[in-house]
Formats: sequence, structure tokens, C-alpha cells
Amino acid sequence: MTTIDIDAVKEYLLGLQDSICQRLSEMDGRARFVEENWQREEGGGGRSRVITEGALFEKGGVNFSHVMGDRLPPSASASRPELAGATWQAMGVSLVMHPANPYVPTSHANVRFFIATPPEGGPIWWFGGGYDLTPYYGFAEDCRHWHRVAEAACRPFGETIYPRFKNWCDEYFYLKHRDECRGVGGLFFDDYNDGDFNRSFALMQSVGDSYLDAYVPILARRREHAYGERERQFQLYRRGRYVEFNLVYDRGTLFGLQSGGRTESILMSLPPLVRWEYGWTPPEGSEEERLTRYYLQPRDWLGDQQHAP
Repeated sequence: MTTIDIDAVKEYLLGLQDSICQRLSEMDGRARFVEENWQREEGGGGRSRVITEGALFEKGGVNFSHVMGDRLPPSASASRPELAGATWQAMGVSLVMHPANPYVPTSHANVRFFIATPPEGGPIWWFGGGYDLTPYYGFAEDCRHWHRVAEAACRPFGETIYPRFKNWCDEYFYLKHRDECRGVGGLFFDDYNDGDFNRSFALMQSVGDSYLDAYVPILARRREHAYGERERQFQLYRRGRYVEFNLVYDRGTLFGLQSGGRTESILMSLPPLVRWEYGWTPPEGSEEERLTRYYLQPRDWLGDQQHAP
């Protein structure tokens, strides 16, 4: 087993935050990320970067955090009872970008490292992360591109990695109470430890490094798409699903709140404007109806070459 190098992970994550913020600021062209450094009373801290009211992004955030504690919160030890009472460290970069144009999808990405030391025995560590895409108006071309980049990032680590992480993403980003997927998926993995620290770390880096390759071409392709009030109102309505998932199901949100994390940074992922409408259903055959009927379904985007009906 190779040596666990926490400092190398932290250095990579800080650099990833820098490179993503720089590229997305360039894409926006008007707004810039505002940085706030913070400390956590129980141990650790982070730096939050938020962009608002840009030419491209209505709101977005790219956060780095490195926090630690003497006792794991329930969300982390519920499925791992052997970690009860363990000291721990968690670090990661998490981002959500909410574009202003309804034809540009929201994206989320996260890469993280976790290590715990139980009262008895050696350290237990793992990596996690992934990224997913949440369109309001679907384009098969964008979905295939997103998944091609995801597959390429996983390929060096074995043929089974992409299908496994892709299916995990479809299952995780699912709103049970709505019986629908949050978006068109991507990658999701957690508790990843193949026994070799360097190889596991390299997988996490490959996923993190590929995010911009997956998202930037879609931003460039859709940012000038004309839209009106109908599309804007539908975007706000669909953003409600994003809020519901993050507050009801998201493990990162629950972990952050239960571990005494910084609330402003944890809830940075929520969109700036959103609306709910009782019992609303889109007109049959409309683009809005097609989103849930075709796009928000688990689908083999690499094998399915047909356009949406």
C-alpha cells in the first residue's frame, strides 16, 4: 500500500479550484468570482468563490473546504458503524453553475477525499466525486458530448469504471418523491478505495480535470440561444427540483450541516431564483414535456444515436 499523502490532495484541489474559476470567468466575460476565506471553529476552513449576475452565469459557486473533527456526524457513520468515534478529515472542491439562459444547462461537480482514524486500527480513507448535467431544454448532442468526456476520463482505470459510475449517478441523482431523474447524469462515485492511494487519487484527478472539457463546449454552443418569458418561467420551475434534491437527498449537504459546516458555503448550490406551481404539467408534445419524457430518463447516451422524438 502506498503512502497516504494528504498534502498532495490538498494542493491538487486548490489548483483545481483556481483553474475552474479562471476558465469560467473567461467564459462569462463580465462577472468575476468573489472570494471569501473562512475558518471553522471545530477545525479547518476553506475558501468560497461565488459569481453573480454575469453575462453567462446568473449565479455560480466553486468552493474548497478542508475540515476536520473529533467525532463523525451521523450522515457519515450510519452506513459505516466501524467509524463511530473516529477522528476525521474531509477536503474537496464542490461547484454548481446556474446559467441565466434557460437553454444552457446547470452543471454540478465535486471531487473529495475523506480519511478517518478509529480509536482502534489504522486510517480508513476514500475518494469520491463526479459531475452531472441538468438541462431545462434538452439537446442530444450535448448529452452525448458530456458522457463521451466522462467515459474518456474513466477509461484509463478500467472498462467497468464508466458504466459503474454512470449507473451510480443515475441512481443517486433521482428524486424518489417525483419519480424522475434530476438531469441527464454523468458520473458519481463514493467510498472509492482500490487499495492503492496513488491510483485512487489519479482517478479522482482525472474526473476533476475533465469537468471543463465536458462543460465549456456546451456553454459555448448554447449561450446565445434566443429565449423568452415562457422559457424563463420553465427554467425557474425546474430549478425547484434542484432545490428539492439538495435539501432532501444530497449527502454532501447533509454532511456539511450535521458536521457544523459553514451554512453559506453549503447552501451556495441553491439557485438565486426559483418557483413552484401547484399541479402544473407541460403541454403534451411541447419541448417542456419532452424534457421529462425523454431526457430525464436513464439512457445510454454513448450507444443511443437517435435524436429525441
